[in-house]
Amino acid sequence: MAKQEKPPKQPVEKPKQAKKKIRIRLKGYDQRILDRATSDIVETAKRTGSGVAGPIPMPTRREVYTVLRSPNIDRKSREQFEIRTHKRLIDILDPTGKTLEGLKSLTLPAGVDIKIKAVA
Repeated sequence: MAKQEKPPKQPVEKPKQAKKKIRIRLKGYDQRILDRATSDIVETAKRTGSGVAGPIPMPTRREVYTVLRSPNIDRKSREQFEIRTHKRLIDILDPTGKTLEGLKSLTLPAGVDIKIKAVA
């Protein structure tokens, strides 16, 4: 019995639809102000008819600084200070023109750093 050779399968090309997405990264020292800003962004995106993934809390960066209390006396006496940087990530799926205008006109509280990146 001889085996019949099958012709190689041709890959079927599917039309690719470019899914647009806006990725927003927020940073801040105060967690409450940061959460308030993320809720404003999510509310604006949902109101304009876009899908939202997030807010996703990213790991908090903690920086600890140790300082001498007195330069000459009591060398062992030290004080520690820390700064915590909280981060959030929001993805806006299939943004519309209204979404972009809504995000542009949005006023965020002071102390919140925002980075907007368009991902195709």
